[in-house]
Amino acid sequence: MNFYSIKDAIKYEGHDSKNPLAFRWYNPDQKVLGKTMRDHFRFAVCYWHTLCWPGLDPFGGDTFMRPWHHMADPMEAAKVKADLMFETLRLLDIDFFCFHDLDIAPEGKNLKEFNANVTAIAKIFEKKMAQSGKKLLWGTANMFSNRRFMAGAATNPDPDVFAYCAAQVKHCLDVTKDLGGENYVMWGGREGYETLINTNIGHELKQAGRFLSLAVEYKHKIGFKGPILIEPKPKEPTVHQYDFDVASIYGLLKSYGLENDVKLNIEQNHAILAGHTFQHEIALAAALGIFGSLDLNRGDYLLGWDTDQFAMNVPELTLMMLEVIRAGGFTTGGMNFDAKIRRQSIDPDDLLHAHAASMDATARGLLGAAKIIEDGRLQAEVDKRYAKWSEPVNKAMLEKGAALEAIAARVHKDAIEPQPKSGRQEYLENLLNQV
Repeated sequence: MNFYSIKDAIKYEGHDSKNPLAFRWYNPDQKVLGKTMRDHFRFAVCYWHTLCWPGLDPFGGDTFMRPWHHMADPMEAAKVKADLMFETLRLLDIDFFCFHDLDIAPEGKNLKEFNANVTAIAKIFEKKMAQSGKKLLWGTANMFSNRRFMAGAATNPDPDVFAYCAAQVKHCLDVTKDLGGENYVMWGGREGYETLINTNIGHELKQAGRFLSLAVEYKHKIGFKGPILIEPKPKEPTVHQYDFDVASIYGLLKSYGLENDVKLNIEQNHAILAGHTFQHEIALAAALGIFGSLDLNRGDYLLGWDTDQFAMNVPELTLMMLEVIRAGGFTTGGMNFDAKIRRQSIDPDDLLHAHAASMDATARGLLGAAKIIEDGRLQAEVDKRYAKWSEPVNKAMLEKGAALEAIAARVHKDAIEPQPKSGRQEYLENLLNQV
């Protein structure tokens, strides 16, 4: 199927290029802080928004009119989408893709047929991956679209739904492993409640923890080496999600002893819906040892729902990349474009423009973050602010065995009277802009 207008892969042409489909900042082989841009980002094209979303919204239907959305045979449509996914990866020179099981294959009449459909398309992927060298960043099961999940998936009050989810996740995890997927994502799109009137929070949290434990146990049984990733999401369509943000998920992981097996896949749009910044969620996940991967998109700060726009905000991406670098970068994770073109962007090439522009913006963010790190003044100010904690007597206060009364006695003995020191926020903001 001839879908895009171009046949040759998009190339880096430098900052002065006027070619609308060229990279100006993203040079995949350029080394920054000792690592190529390609390795810094590990970009991935996502199946759902790129090939599955028809351009609808709550007030209007299909605007894209993609031919595979209207084919009589859903498996033939799935094969067309598979071809287009690998063509998209080739044209963008992106190494990874990711999917929900329902993105790649039709459900059919029952779970047995659904699993067979997913397996059949996975076999096509296997051949295309071998031919192209493209890889799977992660797979996940769609347990939110079908009406059976209207009250949640793993947290559903109906135990039959819990069991159904176990069967669906098992198969998707098997497929992800067989394809060499580097992670497996648990995204609870409806793992929350709409009203407390009919909800037993304690029981549903227990269900969530046990289901996650089952997935981790199975991962080890089949020898899946990558981490399980959870994606925080605070609300929409539910009133409250149990996977609200990094902090709430960490509490759940600690409760079930899963913090060493499960990492987080963090999204900017979800971060701001939770009342946080993207960099806050990344920094907190890194501090807690659960940083894994990123959904690369942006939300509209004026709208209280997932707009999933392509990330284009260079200052925000600079601070994001600063935290990714501080976290040590990605191991199995990467940056998937969980972003959709606007429903008025109906030309096929708009998909290429969106991805390429966001890749360029992220590259500019990386270059800015690298300058901040190489300049060193920001980190020097942070180190200076916390310098007294390196003194043995102060370091000892944080160690096990320190006693409240002993610390109190030292305050009186040494006549400690703390004197506030400036946080120098405006100076540091100006410093960032200078760099």
